Order: sequence, then structure tokens, then C-alpha cells
Amino acid sequence: MKILLADKFNDAFEARLRELGEVSTSLEEIADVDVLVVRSKTKVTKDLIARARRLGLVIRGGVGLDNVDAAACRERGIQVRNTPAASSVAVAELAMTLMLAAANRVVFAHNEIASGRFPKKDVKRVELGGKTLGLIGAGLIGQAVAARAAAFGMKVIAYDPFVKRCEAASLVGSAADLYRAAAVLSLHAPLNDETRGMLGRAAIVSMKDGVIVVNTARGELVDEQAMAEALVSGKVRAYAADVFHSEPPSGSPLLSAPNTVFTPHVGASTAENMTRIGDIVVEILSNWGRAG
Repeated sequence: MKILLADKFNDAFEARLRELGEVSTSLEEIADVDVLVVRSKTKVTKDLIARARRLGLVIRGGVGLDNVDAAACRERGIQVRNTPAASSVAVAELAMTLMLAAANRVVFAHNEIASGRFPKKDVKRVELGGKTLGLIGAGLIGQAVAARAAAFGMKVIAYDPFVKRCEAASLVGSAADLYRAAAVLSLHAPLNDETRGMLGRAAIVSMKDGVIVVNTARGELVDEQAMAEALVSGKVRAYAADVFHSEPPSGSPLLSAPNTVFTPHVGASTAENMTRIGDIVVEILSNWGRAG
């Protein structure tokens, strides 16, 4: 079995794969590999798949599959797997970190003090306790966020058309219901034709004044221009994001908008999570190798 490791995982991962077969790290060898392992950087496009004459399995180390052309894989009989159970804790903890940082204006306060100022009167904080958190998406990550938010005394509601029961949050019937009720909104939806741009001008107008929005899902869920305008007007109190339309986000209107907190798409990048992802990928490969 020849495995192409296209993206960086952790230092031990490649050695673990070498116990299962020959490992390459060059996409130039895509024609001769049986398995392709990626994170989010490599785009598994129809053109790339067409070059992969022997490919039988694509593994995405992470949750979303928007960087994998699953339809093209199906046409070729190529299996596609991911690791959705691995990243819940890592992403949920970052979502809570961004939520707390935005509510408490931590980045603003730090930057002011580091610049020699002491803006005690200018740091206007709000508490999360007693606020309603609205989750777009009630999958594994959304539920992990819900559990942590509940510990802060938040009321948690969620909208997810594919989830019929959720112990961690009260489900509402539509995204519109969620927007009207939430003081804090956290995005945990996959990127597809239905969700792309879902937080546009109309959605933002329907939200509570002063809402805090947290996005650790996909940048394309949000209309960045509309969000920047809402931050300037004060309709949105703060926007905290780990993801952007393009990465790095050069030219994004959000970069010059007020009351923002950003991280560079590191939601899944904890040492513990990379080990969990590695464990699952090795298990998938071991089972696939035996089946083959």
C-alpha cells in the first residue's frame, strides 16, 4: 500500500503511517498512490482525482469535506473518510475562547496596555452568564460547545435541520427563530450550497442588536462585507473568527472592521487532537488494508 501524506499533521504521524506501507509527501506522485491523506490545505479536486490512477481511499483528517470532491470520488469508486469524532473538544474550546475574548474585549485591552495605555474606562465588558447562545449546527462540535456554555450559565438553543433530538440544547424550528433569540451566535454548520453565505445582510438585520458572532466552522458561511458593515454600525457587537473566505484573509473587509478577534484556522490544531486524528486515520487504514 502506497500512502500520500499531502498535508502536515504532527511529527510522529508519518512514522506511524510507514508501519502500514510506503509513504510519500509529494503530490507529484499522485498517479501511483493507493491512499491520499489530507487536512484542509490540499484540495482534492476532480482534476487531481483524474491523475490518481490507483487511488482507492481519501482520508480527510478533520470534520468538513468541502475540500474533497466527493462526487468525483464516487464516480471513480474511491472511498472517502473523515475523522468527525476527533476534533470536538479542540474546536469547542476555541469557540469558547473566542466567545469570552469578544465579550470581554481582551484583545483590545491587551493591545492598548502593550502600547503604553491603560484603558480601564474604555473596556466595556458583557457577561455570558444568563445570555442565550444560539448554535447553527448541533452536531458533535455544537453539542460540545453547548455543554461548556451551560457551565457558564448560558441558555443554549440550536438549529439543525438534520438533528431531531439534542440533550445539550433546545432545538428551534428555523434559523430565523434562532437569530431573533440569540445574544451570542456560534456557527457549527458544514459548508454546502444551502449554507454558503447564510449570514448575509438579511440574516444580520433579523438578529438582536449587539449580538456577538463566533465562527469556527467555515468562513464562507458569512458575508464578510455585510458583517464588516454591521460591526461598524454596531448592529453586531463583536465578530470572532478562526476561518475566512480566503486564507490568509488579505483584502478581507473584516480586517479593518472594529471589535474583531481572529485566529488563523487553528480550531483543530491542538497536540491532543492531532494524536486523536492520527489514531483514527491509522485505524481506518488498517481496516481498509485488511479488507483490500
